[in-house]
Amino acid sequence: MTTVKWLLLTYKVPADPSRRRVALWRKLKGLGAVYLQGGVCLLPRTDEHLRALKIVEHEVVGMAGEAVLLESAPLDPAQAEKVVARFRADRDEEYREFLGRCDDFEAEIAKETEARHFTYAELEENDVDLRKLKGWLEKIRRLDFYGAALAGEARERLAGCEELLDGYAHRVFAAQEESRSAGGGDEP
Repeated sequence: MTTVKWLLLTYKVPADPSRRRVALWRKLKGLGAVYLQGGVCLLPRTDEHLRALKIVEHEVVGMAGEAVLLESAPLDPAQAEKVVARFRADRDEEYREFLGRCDDFEAEIAKETEARHFTYAELEENDVDLRKLKGWLEKIRRLDFYGAALAGEARERLAGCEELLDGYAHRVFAAQEESRSAGGGDEP
């Protein structure tokens, strides 16, 4: 078995102002870090993560706080799996939220289809929403270091949303063509 290595950051920052603590927490979560407990987090050992955590360490010191950055390895495979499971659980939580947004996207297309609201403006709005979904999934995927269980389902749902929007787009094009043929011109 290849030895898994992580970067372990422990930090303590002053309670006030709280916005600085929250910004630090968000930055670390944005890197994909998992928290073992308050002020103790891990990231897989990569050069990119090392650079990012050195910057965080510097920021903590700038907040009049304390930080220690260490390289860490599990004692045995069971310990490694506990940590990997935490990473996967965090990503699955994000994938679940993503899947909920896919539900919202699908419901929006269904609502517009039911109302026969086939306009370019609505198509453009839904296209923007789909691009947001794509960007969000890509961000989650980049932080999915260990292959979370819901990754495949999230990719499939995004593909389904793309197909749904394509179908809606064809209906918009047909409705607009029908309107022009009937002498209605383009939509205002």
